[in-house]
Amino acid sequence: MSKKITIAIDGPAASGKSTTARLLAKKLGYLYIDTGAMYRAATLAVLRAAVPVDDAGAVEECVAQNHIHLELIGDTQHTFLNEEDVSERIRTPEINRIISIIASYSGVRVQMVQQQRALSRSGGVVMDGRDIGSVVLPDADLKVFMVASIEARARRRLKELEEAQVSISLEEVRREIENRDRIDSTRTHAPLVKAKDARELDTSALSIEQQVDIIYGWAQELI
Repeated sequence: MSKKITIAIDGPAASGKSTTARLLAKKLGYLYIDTGAMYRAATLAVLRAAVPVDDAGAVEECVAQNHIHLELIGDTQHTFLNEEDVSERIRTPEINRIISIIASYSGVRVQMVQQQRALSRSGGVVMDGRDIGSVVLPDADLKVFMVASIEARARRRLKELEEAQVSISLEEVRREIENRDRIDSTRTHAPLVKAKDARELDTSALSIEQQVDIIYGWAQELI
């Protein structure tokens, strides 16, 4: 029986993490955990409660009062806020604009990290986010840090939004990504950073299939 490893994939917004991680997990027969979806659900909870996003204490209390969890239905991960499936509702420009602020609060991250670690304990997991290799799973068997040019990332995010019938300009998307990069990289608690033992993968000129194949090859070396 082959060894089941734990894979951590990190990187900035729209670097291709989630799609690549999901397809990689399917190819390996592993569980895919999209940690970003948990922070999106937390952001949705804050928006619905009309809590001031710059009030860390109020935001942390709001998130603590809501139950956020992930479920695998078929082979697709679904995100729940309390008992509501919010998998579609959390993919909006409004969420994109403030998620990095919500995720910067240490009290929010502590709540999320506890759940994320619990999900990974048995191995056979592909988890992606901003601080998986550096904070959540520092002992992951394989750590990957994905990067891409701002132009490539803006085009990818715009395509996603257009497919979701969201009207927004490329320049607006670019500004949102640049703002998220700034907040993610400079926050005090668990900033976006490449783990020392992570393998860097520049996806600017790579297709999703190529990204998956490269990381799959790295995983096979360890398995």
